[in-house]
Amino acid sequence: MFIYFFLIRIAALLGHEKARKLVKGQAATLRRAADEWSALRGAIWIHAASVGEFEQARPIIEKLRAEKPQRKIVITFFSPSGYEMRKNYDLADAVLYLPFATRRNVKRFIEALQPSMALFVKYEFWPAYLRELKKRKIRTYSISAIFRPKQLFFRPWGKTQLRLLNCFTHIFVQDTESENLLKAHGINHCSVAGDTRFDRVKEIMELQKTKADNRLTPVAQFVQGCDRVIIAGSTWPKDEQLLEQYMSQLQCQMANDQAKLILVPHEIDEVHLHFIFKLFQGRMVRYSYVVNNTELTPESRQNILYHAQVLLIDTMGLLSSLYQFGQVAYVGGGFGVGIHNTIEAAVYGLPVIFGPNYLHFREAIGLIEAGAARSIKNYQELEQALNTALDQHAFIGAKASAYVESELGATSKIYREIFEK
Repeated sequence: MFIYFFLIRIAALLGHEKARKLVKGQAATLRRAADEWSALRGAIWIHAASVGEFEQARPIIEKLRAEKPQRKIVITFFSPSGYEMRKNYDLADAVLYLPFATRRNVKRFIEALQPSMALFVKYEFWPAYLRELKKRKIRTYSISAIFRPKQLFFRPWGKTQLRLLNCFTHIFVQDTESENLLKAHGINHCSVAGDTRFDRVKEIMELQKTKADNRLTPVAQFVQGCDRVIIAGSTWPKDEQLLEQYMSQLQCQMANDQAKLILVPHEIDEVHLHFIFKLFQGRMVRYSYVVNNTELTPESRQNILYHAQVLLIDTMGLLSSLYQFGQVAYVGGGFGVGIHNTIEAAVYGLPVIFGPNYLHFREAIGLIEAGAARSIKNYQELEQALNTALDQHAFIGAKASAYVESELGATSKIYREIFEK
């Protein structure tokens, strides 16, 4: 761990932007600890690695703020992207970087904050922090955790890491496989609560029904009159190449039931956007163009959108609200390190398609088992999957909705066990 922190500092000195933000942000946390934290003492401390883990904690935070408004809440991130996106989160009393887990930093942080309890989300297991919390007899929980046999905890040489799990007061796991694995290795203070992300995406969907969002008007105009719309979220170049091939062959067929594609790339830097522009040249319109071009009349804007085959969303923060406009979802990342969020699409009752790297994602496996999703490895499989999903989107989508409904309730279970007993 020390070597890892040392390398981050070296990277920061060499100009790596994320490393620089991380080092600078952690130093700021420790400065604030010395000067400002007396009002935060006794707070509930919630740690999330990045944005995804924060979204898992968010339903707990919101329920806690609504039912116990007097309690102080401090949120920490390790990832600069997580901190930057949520540093102004208004339901927390403070949002901070987690200091590097050296023995000195850990003691300074916990001594200054003196939390009444600590919650770590999913994969967050920081040995120095956990040991210090246990030493001080501070209640500590792991929420929405998931365990697999190949993790270090369960290796013959991972006994030290396994003992670390005894620092938790209780571990709330996502599934029975995790619970059985822990108990088989002597970790009995665990129980199945589920994954709070399901509660979060359901909440987001319900909010979308009750609020008007002018940012979505161009999207509504783009899909007007088309009932075969593919929403492709968090895509990478390999995903985009396969989707381009599918949309290209549709255009060649000149069929009456043409589909449209709303493309939301994972990265929206100009290099990636230029790649997409060349890929779909002549058939695509950029969202920013129709929104920001003041020379377009309402009629010309609507005409451009109506005749485009692909709408490229080149702005952040819209993806979860776009699934309501589609009949089928393609979730990117499956040809890389792993797929992105499939639940955001499934909650809208959409069949879900993704690449082959999904086995570490419990919800993706669950959707496949429910008959609501399909994994593809090449273009032939993508074409077959999309054609089937578009033709049977209502039938397959109902299975997606049912799967999400069956997974709701983790927030209430965890909240009840921690805050009401």
